[in-house]
Amino acid sequence: MFWRHQGGLIKGLCLTGSLLWGLTGWAAATAGSQLKSRPVPTVSAAPAKEKAPQPLLKSVRLTWPVVPGAVQYQVVLLKSAADTSANIVLTRDQVFTNGVDLDLSAYGSAASEFYWKVCPLDYQGKAIGSFTEPQPMSGASVTINPTSPLPTTQFDQMDYTPLYPVYSWVPMAGAKQHEVQVWREKNFGDDLIRTLQAGEYDYYEDGGYTVPGQYYWRVRSLDASGNPASEWSTKMHFRVKPDAPIAALGDSITHGGGVMSVPPGYTLYDWETYSQVPVKNLGYSGNTTADMIERFDRDVLPFHPKVLVIMGGVNDYRAGTLGWTTVQNLATLRNKCNAYGIIPVFMTVTPINPSLFSRAGIEQPPFDWQVHQQYINAWIMGQKYAVDVSTMLTDGAGNLRRDYTTDGLHPDYFGKKYIGETIGHYLARHFPWVTSKLTKKQP
Repeated sequence: MFWRHQGGLIKGLCLTGSLLWGLTGWAAATAGSQLKSRPVPTVSAAPAKEKAPQPLLKSVRLTWPVVPGAVQYQVVLLKSAADTSANIVLTRDQVFTNGVDLDLSAYGSAASEFYWKVCPLDYQGKAIGSFTEPQPMSGASVTINPTSPLPTTQFDQMDYTPLYPVYSWVPMAGAKQHEVQVWREKNFGDDLIRTLQAGEYDYYEDGGYTVPGQYYWRVRSLDASGNPASEWSTKMHFRVKPDAPIAALGDSITHGGGVMSVPPGYTLYDWETYSQVPVKNLGYSGNTTADMIERFDRDVLPFHPKVLVIMGGVNDYRAGTLGWTTVQNLATLRNKCNAYGIIPVFMTVTPINPSLFSRAGIEQPPFDWQVHQQYINAWIMGQKYAVDVSTMLTDGAGNLRRDYTTDGLHPDYFGKKYIGETIGHYLARHFPWVTSKLTKKQP
């Protein structure tokens, strides 16, 4: 788990009803006879409507694209477009989403003239890029006086909705509690599937979606007493497809998310994003290989995969499970695949970097964890279908490379991209009879 963890103006002549009647009646009376000299009615354009007054800016929502490697962001408000320190009105640090809601009611009408800029920061709060150019309080990236949280999941950009969705949003200013509803769409009234009580930023589903159909989720803020404190957000639709020719079973490395603050639900840190063939995400954060066995029938079989990518073991060896035990569990998964006519493809288990565990409060592993990791990977590479993704992520000391991780456990952008591209090429090369019939969703 991660630690922290939107009528055009018609130009022309406008006629009043009485004037229009007078003109048509006059034309009818003179039809077929010589027109006598008479005054011609003068028609004046209707007075221009006054511009509707803009609502007082009490709060504002600012959004921006996710920056690879950014754990947090710093947002700065300026009195005007002048980008000087003397012009700063407000600085907001430790923003852990790619958006923020700010209460500006104390600034009155002057707030509408403010400008804003944002800078991506790493775990230590150091800039990993430059500030954006100051922008006015207008445009597609700005919402004036938002009335509900802003959903941020990107299921619509994925080839398949993850089996275990993670719902995320930009909270309204000051909101710490939220309520999430999940609905299944029906022709004659939608069915409420779940109501979930969530914290500040996101919610990890523990109920998988295996029933095909159209769904949507929405979120609203709650006050300290659990009462509604905002309107419901827009509906975020997702689809559960009945079949997935290629699926991936695993833990959080398969589930997605990265840099400690970006949860699964964003495409950036899902390795499936970078596979050249579509892969159904059956990952579940925190899983051990024993957990994967327990949910195999429930979570894998409903999607009838022809090929199942299996990556598990990091949560085993870092918690003290013997490599021998993990290998027996992986063998059980292989045998279950064989029993149902599914081809298992194993990925080597990635290393860790315990020196970074303190950042996320992760418990230190046994001193001999590398022995068990190497034992597991030796067995994996002996299987009929196996892909080595761990070697390229390992430094000279056998640890997960520091430049590929923030918390020492989860590979971030470069690691996930490498894993996805590597497994995608392997699948396309070894199973063209499956992959040639599949189409990757275009971003």
